[in-house]
Amino acid sequence: MDSNQKQAASGKPPAANSKKRKEAPSAATGNNKNQNQNQQQGKDSRPPSSRPQKRVKFQDARNIRSQPSDAALDSDGKLDLQKFLNAREFEIKALETSMRKCKAANATRVFQQVPREMRRRTASHNAKRVPKRLRDRAKREMLEDNTPTVESRKRKPRTTRARIRAENAKRLERLAAKKRKRALEKDKAGEGETKDAPGKTTIRTRAPRPKIRRDTLNEPPKIKSKFKKRQINKTWLPTHLWHAKRATMTEPTKPLWRFAIPMTPTQKCYRPTHRASGQKGTMFWDTSYMSTARVYGTAGGIEQVLKALGLAQESLWGNRGRKWRAGTRTWSGMVSRQQGSSRRDVGPATILWNPTPTDKTSAPESSTAEPKKIQRQVLIRTHPACFLELFEELVRLAKLQTPQIHVEDLRFEIGSIELTGPGSTETLLAVLQPYHTDERHGQVFSSLVGVTNPASLPKDAVLGFSVKDPRLSYPPKRVDTASKVSDLALLETLTQWPVEEQVKPYALFDRDVRFKASNLPPQKSINRRKGANIPGREIQVTAADPPIPVIVFASRPATGGQAQGTWTLLAPWKCILPIWYSIVHYPLSTGGNPRLGGLNEQRQIAFEQGTAWFPGDFLGTNAGVVWEMEQRAQRKAAWDRRPKGKRIEWASLDLGAGRKGEIGDGLACDFEHLFGLSKDPSSSSPSSSDSAGDESMTLNDDPNAMDVDQSREEATAASTKSGKDKDTLPSLATVQQMKKTEFNALISSKDSDSSRPPPRSIIPVNITFVTRGVANACARIYRLPSRPPSPSATTVPPSSTEAEVPATDPVAAGKVGSLPADLRDQWLQKLPSSNSSSKASKVSHAAPHIPPNVDLSTRKQLMAKSLLSGNPLPYPKPSSVGINGGDHPLCPGEEDLIGFVTAGAYSLSEGKGTAVGAISAEKALDTLKEFGAKEGRLCVVRNAGESVGWLGRWEVI
Repeated sequence: MDSNQKQAASGKPPAANSKKRKEAPSAATGNNKNQNQNQQQGKDSRPPSSRPQKRVKFQDARNIRSQPSDAALDSDGKLDLQKFLNAREFEIKALETSMRKCKAANATRVFQQVPREMRRRTASHNAKRVPKRLRDRAKREMLEDNTPTVESRKRKPRTTRARIRAENAKRLERLAAKKRKRALEKDKAGEGETKDAPGKTTIRTRAPRPKIRRDTLNEPPKIKSKFKKRQINKTWLPTHLWHAKRATMTEPTKPLWRFAIPMTPTQKCYRPTHRASGQKGTMFWDTSYMSTARVYGTAGGIEQVLKALGLAQESLWGNRGRKWRAGTRTWSGMVSRQQGSSRRDVGPATILWNPTPTDKTSAPESSTAEPKKIQRQVLIRTHPACFLELFEELVRLAKLQTPQIHVEDLRFEIGSIELTGPGSTETLLAVLQPYHTDERHGQVFSSLVGVTNPASLPKDAVLGFSVKDPRLSYPPKRVDTASKVSDLALLETLTQWPVEEQVKPYALFDRDVRFKASNLPPQKSINRRKGANIPGREIQVTAADPPIPVIVFASRPATGGQAQGTWTLLAPWKCILPIWYSIVHYPLSTGGNPRLGGLNEQRQIAFEQGTAWFPGDFLGTNAGVVWEMEQRAQRKAAWDRRPKGKRIEWASLDLGAGRKGEIGDGLACDFEHLFGLSKDPSSSSPSSSDSAGDESMTLNDDPNAMDVDQSREEATAASTKSGKDKDTLPSLATVQQMKKTEFNALISSKDSDSSRPPPRSIIPVNITFVTRGVANACARIYRLPSRPPSPSATTVPPSSTEAEVPATDPVAAGKVGSLPADLRDQWLQKLPSSNSSSKASKVSHAAPHIPPNVDLSTRKQLMAKSLLSGNPLPYPKPSSVGINGGDHPLCPGEEDLIGFVTAGAYSLSEGKGTAVGAISAEKALDTLKEFGAKEGRLCVVRNAGESVGWLGRWEVI
């Protein structure tokens, strides 16, 4: 036995300079089990018993190449200095390379090479969490290092419920095996029958269409039996199974608006969301939870219903609203309902008219009677948090019309996808291919190559056409960039927008077309056709591929400017998933793929754009009240879970000037405290003037009643029963929300008596901090305190000692709660215009530095001079609101509290702290009329549980 055979038998690796190390192990050195494992795992795989035998690249990393010393000698035996130095240089470089490779080979694991947004802790013990190309290596490394791994199939159930489910699964598996065995035996027994033998006659009937009831809530789609138990109290989105592996979903027992909604992706995505939504890439969401209702009937009746919902502007029903009534534009805004003598907002809605046929649209509109009798259809898309309230209001208003109009619930008939970002148009162009080449809207949509911002389209533009099944051209190909010629054509298209002539009714409104589009060919059929096709060529459309009706419309944020717009795609509910897969895997021209977004990302983008997010920032609506009460309960539960030594004690908070304790509830946007409302529902019932709207208001206290077809009496009883858990809802629900146009009209009005806002009214605002500061939810918003009135001539002037007391002096024992007289001026000095003088004053009062090259006597003199000058030491910093005061102004008093922050953080788009909140309309109006727009919009924001406030400026949203 030679040396190599001895090494192989002993399990030791061969020598570094041996050539046998790169050869595969011989058949004699391994058993049959190892050979089978090598055949299954591939070349680089090794059996578990071959751990000492490292792979080839590990051995190459440890191999240090060198050169014999004889190579540096000449033929006569003399040393060639140049060759000797070159050889040593090569050896040093080989040593450094070997050290570097060896370190990387030993220390680098597979889960350390995954993308940076992937969670490495999960990938370290689960091979399925790493990319496919690295899974075999990950399994091998875990096997070599004895990493504890758990397989779901071998995991023992820990609970009784899990054990019962496992037993039922085994029982069902045995039953299925018996069924397959009987079917196989039956097939074998029938092999001798001829083809002409008479068989059973089967009659194929049309699949039943889903039932849509008029003026009644619709039922969720029929659920598969295997998923039925998981959707008892909620409904899955069409893309739920895809989201469940890639996003954090709502808790199974706590659905949101009776839907299982993705909250945020599992990947780290806060900064990537900011970049993809505004700089490069695109963000997309499955918004099929957004509720849709169809109103159909006479044009006059629909007009009266929409006017009753708050769409009473003359611009909508005049010549300016002609395009909206024709169906080529959408309307987006807040809808409201009458509540006593005032109106109360319901929530945001998007309203779209279905165009009339060409022969009817060409009829003259000079006659006043005929247009009112034309049968029209309207699609109303709203948020699920306020859908029940809006639907019941629609049904009530529809029954008042003559002839009566009807309302249909299309929540589970129409799904939607939203996209935003520079690559959103490019993604839709690659996925949505028009089915008919002669459709005008499809042609215009295909010509939008090169659009990087949906806001560049005409405001609220609508396109309705039919598209092919995206699976026929999967995976989607990258769209070619626009040339100079196409740029000119694109500019002409955006300017003229030639879609308003010969408009046809949108197929998405047709129930039969939606049903045919929902019966798409199965994926197996698509795979067979793709396998029979030439590689690289798209599958041809056949009669078995129905057209998919879609409606796409572009919207722009209310703030305007250069902010990115949003594409909204409406399609049949069952067609959302095929479109979704193509969007996910589209290769953007800027690199990468579209990024997934959840509910948190929607709120983040709205926050960075400076707009309010529904329902969290709309406390003047019933949906906003329900959201606020749920957030209060979550904050209270999180506060209770913290140890007593690590949670904020609200009663011991020091606000300075002898003030102790937090103002109101520190875990809530306590508008009850601001307006003096009682949190006891029995003592805070609305006034008699609002009694007309109390019944409809209490119907929506329970958001889980959305999908339940119940009467008004049952709903009232259910809401009364749930009122014990939401005892603060009635008092908070009396708060009203004003619109920006209404508040601006009050500012410009000169009549002080008639220009007063309604009682308990608030306005949503966007706050930008002037210098420093970051606000959190529930932060307090103060206005700047007013200056004290100047003393009259008859008043005895104060003594010189009292007049010269600065704001930083300690407060006397008998003046607890008194604030400095010049507190407003102290806050005004924090404006950026006064920063230069304050910095100069700080520099002038700073202690002089001792020069380094000074003799000992001079150093002593300078040190004595600095001690006698009385300059304060830079450390420790005095407390800003302590007993001895400080250089930061105190927060204003409780009488200057005007509102609360609903969302706040550091804005990546602004580069500073911003916040979204709500303030009292009455106090804001008084401040603006007293101090003007420049100083009246300044405010102080203080986080709940903190003592320091920061100067900001608010703007009405």
